[in-house]
Amino acid sequence: MIPTAIAGASGYTGMELIRILDQHPEAELRAVTSRGQAGQRVDEYYPSLKGHCDLVFQEPDADTLAARVAVVFTALPHQAAMDLVPDLLQRGLRVVDLSADYRFRDAGVYERWYQPHKTPQLLAEAVYGLPELYRRKIQSARLVGNPGCYPTSVILAMTPLLSAQLIHPQSIIADSKSGVSGAGRGVSLATHFCEVNEGFKAYKVTEHRHTPEIEQELSAVAGVPITITFTPHLVPMSRGILSSVYAGLRDGITESQVTEAFRSFYRDAPFVRLCGKQVPSTLQVRGSNYCDLGWRVDERTRRVIVISAIDNLTRGASGQAVCNMNLMFGLAETVGLDAPPWQP
Repeated sequence: MIPTAIAGASGYTGMELIRILDQHPEAELRAVTSRGQAGQRVDEYYPSLKGHCDLVFQEPDADTLAARVAVVFTALPHQAAMDLVPDLLQRGLRVVDLSADYRFRDAGVYERWYQPHKTPQLLAEAVYGLPELYRRKIQSARLVGNPGCYPTSVILAMTPLLSAQLIHPQSIIADSKSGVSGAGRGVSLATHFCEVNEGFKAYKVTEHRHTPEIEQELSAVAGVPITITFTPHLVPMSRGILSSVYAGLRDGITESQVTEAFRSFYRDAPFVRLCGKQVPSTLQVRGSNYCDLGWRVDERTRRVIVISAIDNLTRGASGQAVCNMNLMFGLAETVGLDAPPWQP
C-alpha cells in the first residue's frame, strides 16, 4: 500500500482527493492537514464522507508527514505550496502539487502572472503532470506540478493537431466554460448563488493565469512559441469544463487526417475518449478522470473545431493527481480511477 497524505485537504480538490483515495486499492490515506480546520474530523466538515474518512485535520508539519507517508498531495493555494514542498522533498517524500507553483519551467513567466517564486531552483526538476505528454518523466519524478483544469482541456484538444503539423500554430482560440466549483470553496460575491444562478458570463478576459500555462505546453509540442486567445466563462453548474477550441487548418489538410491524428496520438491513452463528430458533454464525464474529445472540420472557413469535456475537480485536478501518483509508484495509471462517470 502507498501511504499518502493531503496538505490543504479542506477545499474542494482536497475533498475530491479523499473521495478517490478512499476507493483506491493500492493507497492508504493516513494524514490530512488544514490550518483553518485543525482538530476537526473530516467527516464532520464534509458529512458526505461519513463512514469513509474519520481522520482529523492537523497542522501541516513536514516532519510529522515524513514519519507516516511516502507521498503528499499539496492542495494548497498558490505560493503557500512553496513554503511546504521543499521541506517535504528534503525529507525524501514525493510530491504532487495541485497549485500553479511548480507547473512552469520559467520562473519569470510564473512571476509575471502570479507572484515572486521562492524556490525557482525546483522548477528545473518538476515534471508537468499531464500523463498523455509526459508519462515516462512522471514515473521517475519526485515532484510533479499537476496541470490546471482549463489547460488540461485545451492542451489535450490541440496537441494531436500540433504534433502532426495540421494547423497554423498562431491561429488557436480557446473558448472555455467552467462550473462554479472551479473558483474553490471560499466565499466570494462573484460566486454567490444570486450572482451566478441563471447567468452566464465571461471573466478575466485577456488576463487569466492559465493562459501562459497553455502556451508553455502547446509551444513545447509545436516546437515554436505559441500565443493563443483564451477566454474563460462561468456557467451556473457545480462542476465540469467544456472547451471549444478553434484553429486554422493548413492547406490541403482533410478531415480524415484530423481524425487519424487524434486516433494515433491517443491510441494508448486510457483517459482520453474520442467521440469523433459526436459532441461531448460535461454530463458524460462528471465525477470521472476522462477527457472526451469531439471535432468537426468546417470546410467553409478551413477551421477545425475541437470540443473538449472534463470534470474540473477530477480530471482537472484530483483525479489527474492520483493518476500521476500511480505512475510515480509503478502502478497502471487507471488504478482507482476506472469507475464510470456519473450521469445524470
